[in-house]
Amino acid sequence: MLALRFVPPPVSGVMVQRWCEAKLEHREFRLDYRWKPRAHLARALPLAAIAAEDQRFFVHRGWDVAAIRKAMADAEDGGRLRGASTISQQTAKNLFLWTGRSWVRKGLESWFTFWLELLWPKTRILEVYLNIAEWGDGIFGAEAACRRHFAIGADSIDRDRAARLAAVLPNPRRMNAGRPSAYVLRRQGEIRRQMGGIDGSEFTTPLKRW
Repeated sequence: MLALRFVPPPVSGVMVQRWCEAKLEHREFRLDYRWKPRAHLARALPLAAIAAEDQRFFVHRGWDVAAIRKAMADAEDGGRLRGASTISQQTAKNLFLWTGRSWVRKGLESWFTFWLELLWPKTRILEVYLNIAEWGDGIFGAEAACRRHFAIGADSIDRDRAARLAAVLPNPRRMNAGRPSAYVLRRQGEIRRQMGGIDGSEFTTPLKRW
């Protein structure tokens, strides 16, 4: 794990999972994974991811207790139980584990999250997250997603398209950033407004050095 603080991961747990699923279903699987160093990722990408997924990323230590409490309170009031996973937790899951719901996976996710937060700086966690996140069938990482969906590199994506990529992160195999549904477009607008609201705040100040 410490070595991955300095070198790009050659593969992730979710990539291996998707390959195995394709083999079991006797279908073709083409992996499109293109590592892009932090210096060559447009600042709009981490800003959109933070706005959409984890607005307190730079101030928590792996778990957003406030978000967890709010999710539980909403569920108790009759709302739908929603996830409160941080970018650190999602990085741990995507890199070392697999998708799906189980107490075993959640326990392992917590263990890996602890070590990621201990051994890696926040900017490295965010860099790896953006590079291994799933953005479609076989599409992993912001560079591959930008190329496939918008025919541009991850170094030149603007805020509007970055917000659209972030909008499909909860379910990138059902939602398509290149051919967005009405829901994706609506969510894109919400994220775009949130990006403007948190830009330069205490929650994103470290991005000035991105």
